[in-house]
Amino acid sequence: MRMHPLTRGAAALLLFALPALPAMAARFELQGGVSFMDSYSAPAAFGEVIFDEHQFGSSNFSWAPDITAGWISGRDLKRFDSGRYTTRDDIGLVGAGVRIHYGPADAWYRRLFISEQPSVHTGRTEALSSAFEFSTTIGYQGDHWSVGIRHISNAGMHEPNRGETMALVGIAF
Repeated sequence: MRMHPLTRGAAALLLFALPALPAMAARFELQGGVSFMDSYSAPAAFGEVIFDEHQFGSSNFSWAPDITAGWISGRDLKRFDSGRYTTRDDIGLVGAGVRIHYGPADAWYRRLFISEQPSVHTGRTEALSSAFEFSTTIGYQGDHWSVGIRHISNAGMHEPNRGETMALVGIAF
C-alpha cells in the first residue's frame, strides 16, 4: 500500500496524541456504515473526537474542533483494472477540521451539525485519487449516538474525482 509522507506524519502524530485525546475531548464517536462510489458499495469505519464547543460571538452559531481517522474498504471492480487508478486500495484517512451547530442550547435543531475537514489518506482509487481530500459531513447527534451523511472528494483538483459518499451511524462516549 502506498502512503504519502504527509499521511505518515499525520498518522504518527495522531497515534502519539491518541491517549490524550479522550481526556481533552467533549465527545468520542465510533462510526460505521456503507460508502458508495457511483453505485458500488464498500464498508467504512471511523473514529471521531469532538472537542468543546465555542460560540461565534453572541450569535447562535457554535463551533468545535474535530479530528477523524477512518477506513474505507477497497472494491474488486474489474472494469477499472486497466485505468491509472483501480478500486482495490483500502483507504486509511486522517482529517481535522470543525463541527458547526446552530441554535439556542435547548432547541431540537441544535443537534444538527455540519463538519468540514481537509484530509490526507493512504492509497489511490478511482474515487479518491489525490493525496488531499475534503470531507463534509451533515448529521444529527443524540446524547450517545449520531447519524450522518459524509462525502469525501478532492473538489476537482485532480482527476478522476468520483468521491466517496457514505451513510454512517455512530455511538458516542
